[in-house]
Amino acid sequence: MKLATQLHLEGRVIKAGRAEGEALVSPAPMGFLGGVDAETGIVTEKGHPLEGQCVTGKVLVFPTGKGSTVGSYVLYQLAANGLAPAAILNAESEPIVAVGAIISDIPMVDQLPLERIHTGDFVLVEGARVTVRPRLPADSQG
Repeated sequence: MKLATQLHLEGRVIKAGRAEGEALVSPAPMGFLGGVDAETGIVTEKGHPLEGQCVTGKVLVFPTGKGSTVGSYVLYQLAANGLAPAAILNAESEPIVAVGAIISDIPMVDQLPLERIHTGDFVLVEGARVTVRPRLPADSQG
């Protein structure tokens, strides 16, 4: 059985913390107001690459945030409902998502090479350090 090589990345801490989980990666920016249902954790933005997928417990990876300042409160509602992502990773954070992560106690790191992280990878976030264990293709698993 071939073992996947771990990647060790360093970014800038927006909200310090430790979290781990499966990566859910979007190549497109994310907006939370009207983009994610705070009652289900499902991405609802029409045409978004993650439309229909659940962010709950995932390490949510996307280039940057977008949209209304109320998006910070949607992240807070997700956390209050037990439906928040485990962590957020961005190429470049912006104030709406950063404030949402801070008030919701969601670890967040930016200034990362997101092209090195793929949906299904296992990700561990510890402060500025991000460890990525790539998911093995189904045909190569023991």
